[in-house]
Amino acid sequence: MRIKPEFDLIPEEGWRKKIYETVYLSHTKAGKIFDISLLILILISTVLLMVETIPIIRLQYYKEFYYAEFFITIIFTIEYILRIICIKDREEYIFSPLGIIDFLSIIPFYISLFFPIWHFVAVIRILRILRIFRIFNLADYMHDGRFIVSALKHSSRKIYIFLLFMIIFIVIIGSLMYVVEGGKNGFSSIPQSVYWAVVTITTVGYGDISPGTPVGKILSMIVMLCGYSIIAVPTGIVTSEFRKQKKNNFQCDKCGNQDNDENARYCKICGEKII
Repeated sequence: MRIKPEFDLIPEEGWRKKIYETVYLSHTKAGKIFDISLLILILISTVLLMVETIPIIRLQYYKEFYYAEFFITIIFTIEYILRIICIKDREEYIFSPLGIIDFLSIIPFYISLFFPIWHFVAVIRILRILRIFRIFNLADYMHDGRFIVSALKHSSRKIYIFLLFMIIFIVIIGSLMYVVEGGKNGFSSIPQSVYWAVVTITTVGYGDISPGTPVGKILSMIVMLCGYSIIAVPTGIVTSEFRKQKKNNFQCDKCGNQDNDENARYCKICGEKII
């Protein structure tokens, strides 16, 4: 079976092609070892960043954390450079989603040399674990991911309209609550009241702000009850799209046959690949 490369611009024979086969292809022994090693480093780096935020541990092992992050970032930087120099069209990798993620995974460390708090933004490199699907040939999982993305994409217009109405409703409710409470009981401004409306209508209910007047309490009860029904709307929209996608997902583009099993990869009538 032919393994499709991550990028088609394969360099000619030579050291660049050897690097390409190691850093881009996972079906070779060297490539799989390289990718698995990177995954381990990503996990280690993410855990270290999380543990480092614990004050007592950070104070005691500050230098160790810094040196470990410095070492890991240098490795990722070298890997990023190798990925660039071993392909013909470097822009294809640099501006690809994976290339952008690779860049964002190393740049926070260098920014943190001037703005230390940016150091923890490096946790974004955990997104690189998505390569696990390619490394271990989990094609079915990738297909399921595309299925979800497709359903969200097709339902996005309805969700945008719903969110627009939600924003209008929340602003109105927040403004009314500001008027009803007279700027008291934590409703010191309309933005603050809008914050309360968002927290209430999403049924989160932090409790840091609560109405004190009878009218305000009645209004808050209405908002709470609306919250339960409102949350179900986007769920219903996406679920409906899932059903449509599932219905059409196993239709053969060649012969139009829709009577294919859910786990089918090829049409039972003409043999055309459907997934």
